[in-house]
Amino acid sequence: MSLKKVAQILLREKEKFAKTITLEMGKTIRESLAEVEKCATLCEFLASDAETILKTEIIKTEAKKSYIRFEPLGIIFAIMPWNYPFWQVFRAAVPTLMVGNTMLLKHASNVPQSSQLIEEIFLDAGFDKGVFQNLLIDSSMSEQVIRHRYVRGVTLTGSEKAGSVVASLAGKSIKKSILELGGSDPFIVLDDADIEKAASTATSARLSVTGQVCIAAKRFIIHKKIASQFIQKLTKNFIAKKIGDMGPLSGKKILETIENQVNVSIKMGAKIIIGGKRMPGKGYFYPPTIITNVTKKMPLYFEETFGPVATIFIVKDDTEAIKIANDTKFGLGASVWTKNLERAKRFKFMFQIMGL
Repeated sequence: MSLKKVAQILLREKEKFAKTITLEMGKTIRESLAEVEKCATLCEFLASDAETILKTEIIKTEAKKSYIRFEPLGIIFAIMPWNYPFWQVFRAAVPTLMVGNTMLLKHASNVPQSSQLIEEIFLDAGFDKGVFQNLLIDSSMSEQVIRHRYVRGVTLTGSEKAGSVVASLAGKSIKKSILELGGSDPFIVLDDADIEKAASTATSARLSVTGQVCIAAKRFIIHKKIASQFIQKLTKNFIAKKIGDMGPLSGKKILETIENQVNVSIKMGAKIIIGGKRMPGKGYFYPPTIITNVTKKMPLYFEETFGPVATIFIVKDDTEAIKIANDTKFGLGASVWTKNLERAKRFKFMFQIMGL
């Protein structure tokens, strides 16, 4: 049993694993290969530093002896999403197993082959049967698993609705839970920023995995002095993205949701700079889209956009940028683009105060 062995299997058969990811949820093969390689890196890192990470820490208190020690809880139930079929599972499973727990996995229904392959990887690496177990069950059966007397904790990455249900069930059973839900991350570009670099990063930050990333940059808050330049460069970058650079959306429901968010917002006064309509032909393809004039009443303002849609907000100063950035119920991440470090620190402080 070895995490290093897991890493070796991941790298040795990465093409097979990547093809399965692409087949099931549609990201490009390049993105799938990178995902598998990232999982291997995680295994290698934790395998080499496990002793240091889990080392008992002696602390000074008024007691005779005080220390912090990591101990296993038992069986952990993981409910994982489809957008990173391997990474989301490995980032939860590897530290969980490393500390001595076992894990049950309920993966998204559209990636069953990925979930089965992951169980086989752990078995091939020498982990005993049942240490990591894939459950091919419907979402409705998750409640029974959470309530089971031997399950000691649950972790979920998914929607707000699913998170609310899981947290409620865990609370009723007095069990630990960890939730990672939606995001609508602000990407703030100030008037002294490197516009070329900011626009390049904004492109990858919004269009990676066809925009289906919870921690992706989604709201672009731009200082009015450089707004025209930034939008011009971002538009050029978006136009350059073709099918093959981006995959399809993962399914019909995701496509219809992003279509509805855009169409309703346009009817309410939002303006399209590029994109805005599904691509013709077979498949769930939606083009890179940039939209401005978004107001609080529109879906694109207060809902998470899980697709290749960037909303632009033009602001007059730092105060307005902070106000818009914090005007969301979501968190997860944020970035500020400026050459002035002290100016950036003020934004960091405000995000911490507001809970971003």
